[in-house]
Amino acid sequence: MQRPLTDILYRESCTLMPGGVSSPVRAFTKLDMVPLIVQEGKGDTITDVDGHRYIDFCQSWGAMILGHAPDPVLKKAQEQLQKGTSFGIATPYEKELAAKITTHIPSIEKLRFVSSGTEAVMSAVRLARGYTGKSLIVKFKGHFHGHSDSLLVQAGSGATHLPQATSKGIPEALIALTAALPFNDMETCRNFIRSRDDIAAVLLEPIAGNMGVVPAKREFLEMLRDETERKKIVLIFDEVITGFRVGLHGAQGHYGIVPDLTTLGKIIGGGFPGSAFGGRREIMDEIAPLGHVYHGGTHSGSPLAMCCGLETLRAIERKGFFEALNEKTENFLKPMREIAARKKLPIAIQSAGSMFSFFFGVEKVMGREDLALLDEERFKHFFKTMFAQGVYLSPSAYEAHFLSSAHTDENLAKAQSAICNYLRQIPDLL
Repeated sequence: MQRPLTDILYRESCTLMPGGVSSPVRAFTKLDMVPLIVQEGKGDTITDVDGHRYIDFCQSWGAMILGHAPDPVLKKAQEQLQKGTSFGIATPYEKELAAKITTHIPSIEKLRFVSSGTEAVMSAVRLARGYTGKSLIVKFKGHFHGHSDSLLVQAGSGATHLPQATSKGIPEALIALTAALPFNDMETCRNFIRSRDDIAAVLLEPIAGNMGVVPAKREFLEMLRDETERKKIVLIFDEVITGFRVGLHGAQGHYGIVPDLTTLGKIIGGGFPGSAFGGRREIMDEIAPLGHVYHGGTHSGSPLAMCCGLETLRAIERKGFFEALNEKTENFLKPMREIAARKKLPIAIQSAGSMFSFFFGVEKVMGREDLALLDEERFKHFFKTMFAQGVYLSPSAYEAHFLSSAHTDENLAKAQSAICNYLRQIPDLL
């Protein structure tokens, strides 16, 4: 596939931005190819600057649950554009979106809007420390919670190329305030929590999405809820990916576990930078101006993100939306799983709702430790083969892929055929 304009733009971008991109996974470094530079997107399809079209299973890393440029959201954005793009002042949309979110996720009694998932989790962690008066944060290996200093310890996809998955530039004193434990390991985690009296918060993705799709075991989440309640530790669910993606009530609704704080992002921005953190009233009231934990931001509650997020939630709360989307995902994956089982292929195809991952070289993934034998070279070959056929997957062996309600039967059949044909040929390619 020839991409001359992409080549030129990427070379020029590399002289202006580190790696030519604004986020490392976009650079396609581990794929040994020039990255994608997108011109436009509509529905389930994106088009690059050279005019090549791709069926998109990244969907802005899960944010575009309605697909690209859905008409109702576009209309709402255009209406707001005529009124103004940013004020740095409260708007009516904030209250409306907040009410919608708290209706569907009852554990969130109050919330604050921010502009990114990183900012949401960073703020929730500060709040947990301020509320408890304690300092230690417990996270889990392979879980990614943005690029704030305290949380780039044993992180997910975007940091896997760094030593110990920890960025340079983070003082040892900060690293010492974060403990990274093995996900889904009941005994190790329970014993650690019981052994410490300085834990402010336990933070996790209830369904991990940044080391691929790895759901928590229900009994593991129940244990965390019990142990944190016993020791007055704030339990934080990072649902930046899973919130309004795996269901209308998020992963916490799926599991029936009530966290103290929740972070949301991606979908609630309706295609614009919009995120939030929220939870129990008495904790949230520690935030200024009511309390003494500071949070602020010029673009927090951006009117474009608020109105488009609100329009998106109105669309996905319609009866049968998630049942149809999740069924579509299962039907898409079913023949792939059948081929893998029949041919006894070394691959785990894991999913949760409309999120899914292909783990080449392993049979099942329950935690980061299970990825020691992950075949990244096989994923690279798989990604390139699909890319050449106009099927765009998230460009990392450690990331989730996503379906949207805009994926058509025709395009799903085309992508399904391409992936199934690849799986049938794997024994000859090994």
